Amino acid sequence: MKTEIVTTLKRQATKILAELRETKETVLITEHGKPSAYLVDAEAFEMMLNRMQILEGIARGERAILEKRVYEHAEAKRSMKKWLV
Repeated sequence: MKTEIVTTLKRQATKILAELRETKETVLITEHGKPSAYLVDAEAFEMMLNRMQILEGIARGERAILEKRVYEHAEAKRSMKKWLV
């Protein structure tokens, strides 16, 4: 991961973005020596969002199992029959 200070980002945004598109390497932006933001390739960001949505769905399913909010297969099939025609 590449690190840049916010001043460099202000002065060289076009160059930094061009490098980001070319290398796909995440850029950490710092202010006063502390992490402030990350610049990531748009495609990589969208992929991360997609992965998070999948993981959140899995977590909801696991929570439903733990809370006993589940259906037997036959019961679920009967309940969903109107959509499965």
